[in-house]
Amino acid sequence: MIISRGRRYIFVHIPKTGGTALSLALEARAMKDDILIGDTPKARARARRLQGAGARGRLWKHAALADIEGLVSGDEIAAFFIVTLVRNPWDRMVSYYHWLREQGWDHPAVHLAKATDFADFLRAPQTRDSVKAAPYGAYLRGPDGRERCDLFIRLEHFNTDVARFEAHLGFALAPLERANASARRRDWRGYYDAGTRNLVADLCAEDIARFGYRFDG
Repeated sequence: MIISRGRRYIFVHIPKTGGTALSLALEARAMKDDILIGDTPKARARARRLQGAGARGRLWKHAALADIEGLVSGDEIAAFFIVTLVRNPWDRMVSYYHWLREQGWDHPAVHLAKATDFADFLRAPQTRDSVKAAPYGAYLRGPDGRERCDLFIRLEHFNTDVARFEAHLGFALAPLERANASARRRDWRGYYDAGTRNLVADLCAEDIARFGYRFDG
């Protein structure tokens, strides 16, 4: 997550949507008082600034908009340009699974991914429940429970979707360099059979309908 009072924007980083690449591009032009929350180099260097900061929720790279109440005011949330990235859910689940398999920390999702193949990972109740409970819009709900987002950038159409954000910033972000890529085949469709394809279609039905995603493109 990035909060920039100088440029009056908030970037909400939804997991496995290409947000690390955008965070790096934004922090390359960061202002001195920008609040950078995450594990990118400048975010780590500025982490001490968050010590003792009062906030409603956990301050981490994937914090939701509601979590930062107290760190920023309700008036700022209402006035700032709020932006996030979204990604084709079928592609995102492949990326998520392979990323988990590369991790070494103690977490149920990491253990599950390392112990199962992709199909069984998707079918596991803990995966189904966590995905179903967190559509993209859930990260953009403010303290009042209402969604607040000026721009959802589709990762697959970044170069065109980002134009409104670039206009707000006054500088270019496209083309975006890849970052934090997992070890997997680029064509995610080959990881699915009919059953797992339909499972993700059900779990992510809200996002698929809202952003016009399809399995074949």
